[in-house]
Amino acid sequence: MQLRIPGPTPCPPEALQAMSRQMINHRGKEFGQLLQSVTARLRQTFQTKQDVLLLTCAGTGGLEAAIVNTLSPGDDILACSCGVFGDRFADIAEQYGAKVNRLNFEWGTSVDPEAIRQALKSNANIKAVLVTHNETSTGVTNDLASISSVVKEFDKLFLVDAVSSLGCIDLPTDDWHCDVVVTASQKGWMVPPGLAMISVNEKAWEACSHARMPRFYLDFAKAKDYLQKGQNPWTPAISICYALDTSLDLMLNEG
Repeated sequence: MQLRIPGPTPCPPEALQAMSRQMINHRGKEFGQLLQSVTARLRQTFQTKQDVLLLTCAGTGGLEAAIVNTLSPGDDILACSCGVFGDRFADIAEQYGAKVNRLNFEWGTSVDPEAIRQALKSNANIKAVLVTHNETSTGVTNDLASISSVVKEFDKLFLVDAVSSLGCIDLPTDDWHCDVVVTASQKGWMVPPGLAMISVNEKAWEACSHARMPRFYLDFAKAKDYLQKGQNPWTPAISICYALDTSLDLMLNEG
């Protein structure tokens, strides 16, 4: 089968086979070992030493989590968009009461780091910058290294939509000072939809401690607390975790 769309992508036979395994107790030792194995190797692929959390939701749920866990209603943010999914990231923030400053670029072009610099110079109140690494709707990959350099220059929170890039395109999370990076299982990871994988660094955790947007199911703090026990706060997508475990083996073995 040749499924020539950005995602869901075709799954390797090994990942599909892994999904056929019997269910296990998601509060038990076996699942805890699976979860710890997956998150340890996700840190390798994210190229981070920081926390990586698994949420049972689509990539959009992961983007919503990035917003509600780090921001408060009324916060000024700069949302950079060159397509549908950049717009969606901004829309989520707006829905939760953030003051969204939209920096839009013509579809088919990339986000200009210098335009970000000028926007940050003109508004010192901006707390966070939102960027889509790979804009799925147009196929444009933004120069995240240059963008991150500008964001760091102004010491702003940097939230990255890497739903269709991570697993396919190099993204050294720590080296590029990305505070929150969101990806999802059905794109470069070669498994079915259902998991959002999110890296959260110390700067983002500090923002979380002050964030006042409402959250429950998507609460990073709950996810981290349970991860330390080898669990997920809610019933996880066990079969997709099996598939991701297998897919990570394939990816890391191939290099």
